[in-house]
Amino acid sequence: MVPFRQFLLKIHSRCNLACDYCYVYESVDQSWRDRPRAMAPGTVRRTAALIAEHARRHRLAEVHVVLHGGEPLLVGAARLDAMLCQLTDALHEVAELRLTLQTNGLRLVEDPALLPVLARHGVRVGVSLDGTAATHDRHRRRPDGRGSHTDVARALRLLADGPYRALYAGVLCTVDLAADPVETYEALLEFAPPQLNLLLPHGTWDSPPPGLADRTGPPRTAPGTVPEEPVPYARWLCAVFDRWYDAPRRETGIRLFEEILALLLGGSARSETVGLTPVDLVVVETDGTIEQADSLKVTYPGAPGTGLDVFRHTFADAALHEAFRARQRGLAGLGPVCTACPRATVCGGGLYAHRYHPGSTPTPFAAPSVYCRDLAVLVDHIADRLRRDVTALRAAAEPATT
Repeated sequence: MVPFRQFLLKIHSRCNLACDYCYVYESVDQSWRDRPRAMAPGTVRRTAALIAEHARRHRLAEVHVVLHGGEPLLVGAARLDAMLCQLTDALHEVAELRLTLQTNGLRLVEDPALLPVLARHGVRVGVSLDGTAATHDRHRRRPDGRGSHTDVARALRLLADGPYRALYAGVLCTVDLAADPVETYEALLEFAPPQLNLLLPHGTWDSPPPGLADRTGPPRTAPGTVPEEPVPYARWLCAVFDRWYDAPRRETGIRLFEEILALLLGGSARSETVGLTPVDLVVVETDGTIEQADSLKVTYPGAPGTGLDVFRHTFADAALHEAFRARQRGLAGLGPVCTACPRATVCGGGLYAHRYHPGSTPTPFAAPSVYCRDLAVLVDHIADRLRRDVTALRAAAEPATT
């Protein structure tokens, strides 16, 4: 059993934006409709106690708690402060508590009381921004149709400039094929993010993401080869990689690229997007339900569910649940196409939800990622750039050793 080290708490289940690609509200799983808007104090208290118990039992030096939603800052400053106090009180003598929060940024501008609360508790803040104003506002709109870029930009400047810089964790951007990749990257750089996270839009073989509607089934080509088919996401990401990698100085970190580089060099990745590191993240919904990652909401209704909750069960119960154990088996947990591919230790088969195919066996998640071809091209591209640099460094060092 792999213990949980990351606990994602859905402290508010509604949102003040209506993003067209949202996996919570726009996907096949609509369980949010039956849940309370905000996590009750008793649920927070019980969850905090269970996290402390889990950390103590497994002698964890630190635990990561991610405050999420919906839009988590809709709970308001006073309620947020109370929640954070409950978490810190439960864990202060057990393990180092690392707190992060993912937000669309709007409430940081609207409620000046929030940043002081976040600063008092040392909560690092990630903000969602999808590149240029035009690209961002095409997808991330308010319920009345107005764009949100102007206020998100204001929120990012509050974090990037001034006394709250230490709270700034970075920017999360969902890839949009209609946007120029380099222009998108440079628009994000304007806000001096410590790190960027580029996300592929969620999709499955049953419901392919934008630009991949022709992909009705997993690849059946020889292991290690790449079919001669369009790979629009690979092209987009490779363009950003080259711009980032060739910069004369480090401008920011890009998590996806850094993890692929680490894996190619024999290291490991900390996210579930690539690599074969066992999943150590668990979700607690506003009603105390214990679930798997939110991305599974795009596969089928009830997919993230475990039948467990914080009032009747513990995180030890969750860690023993087959749903979590299935995602901790490394290479043995992949389907036959992936296990035969030499890239498997790097791409890891792709994000678990993106492997969903109702007809695959022995499980619906035994297929390669719907992004398999794109991931193959991206991994090969990064490996080639790395190989060329290593060769050049060796060649440059040879005269000095003769």
